[in-house]
Amino acid sequence: MKRVAVIGAGIVGSTAAYYLSKSPDVEVTVFDDGKGQATKAAAGIISPWFSKRRNKAWYRMARLGADFYQDLIAELKDAGIQTDFYQQTGVYLLKKDESKLQEFYDLAANRREESLLIGELSLLSRQEAQEKFPDLQGFERLLYASGGARVEGALLTETLLKASKAELVEKKVSLTVEREQLLVDGRSFDCVVLAVGAWLGEILQPLGYETDVRPQKGQLRDFKLAEQTDDYPVVMPEGELDIIPFLAGKVSVGASHENDQGFDLTVDKTVLDQLQQEAETYLPRLSKAEILGERVGTRAYTSDFAPFFGAVPDLLNVYAASGLGSSGLTTGPLIGRQLAQIALGEAGLLNTADYPIERYVKKV
Repeated sequence: MKRVAVIGAGIVGSTAAYYLSKSPDVEVTVFDDGKGQATKAAAGIISPWFSKRRNKAWYRMARLGADFYQDLIAELKDAGIQTDFYQQTGVYLLKKDESKLQEFYDLAANRREESLLIGELSLLSRQEAQEKFPDLQGFERLLYASGGARVEGALLTETLLKASKAELVEKKVSLTVEREQLLVDGRSFDCVVLAVGAWLGEILQPLGYETDVRPQKGQLRDFKLAEQTDDYPVVMPEGELDIIPFLAGKVSVGASHENDQGFDLTVDKTVLDQLQQEAETYLPRLSKAEILGERVGTRAYTSDFAPFFGAVPDLLNVYAASGLGSSGLTTGPLIGRQLAQIALGEAGLLNTADYPIERYVKKV
């Protein structure tokens, strides 16, 4: 029996645990202290196809990550597991300069050849857009892609952890190495997966590593509308604001991207009020909606904004991923699957050489 420890129960760790546990000769233990996790505070939009980032390796990861949800959901459904965390209701892309919408239409249309998931693309007038999302305003035209989806991060991780049947230990732990033995919380493991996001430096530093990963604070606010919002598309105006409708009237507004707050997890009403004010220009009825709550999490970024994963240099049987930034819900499941494959000695969809861990994690 191969004993594997997964440290971190966010999107990457919970997916890794789920796939590792499918292997009959693997026993998985998940450790998580539950604080600050980006996934729990994440309401995500799966729609990487409008991105103009020049990093080709990043786009490949995001494109395949969006596609991968289809496989994951099919597997869970086959096992009789609910997949309410994911709904493909389409995405509305808004631009301040609406003449640019055609350019994004063309970009996505070209990408549709390799990503059939994009689905139907169309430029809609306000009136047409309101057929799917009543009273949405603040624009004349927008771009619609039927393949866009929304993901409720906390529900996704909960579903995967439950499906994995892995033992969950809720405490903050460290990794130590004694006589080539990997120890987590005093227990010995054959293999360790580090899925700790922005805390990777903290866990590797005692073992003599320097890590290029920094925290970014993200906050969002959840509202309750009086109507049924189950089929509303997600709305992506220009800038950091997103408006994400979920089931039964719940709408999330966010998220902030704060680089100077470290690991701070306090709710900052000023930041959220600003986001709400901006959201009200598109959806005025938010001003009268009930506020269900506010969420704060910590994203992980590298200095060049690129994600990485793979075997930790000079540390046998220890694997890690980090730096997913704002695309964690899009790329996280695929990376978690990939880490499970590496730990089991299998090949994955992505080439680790394109996301080199040794560029960001160095033994000093």
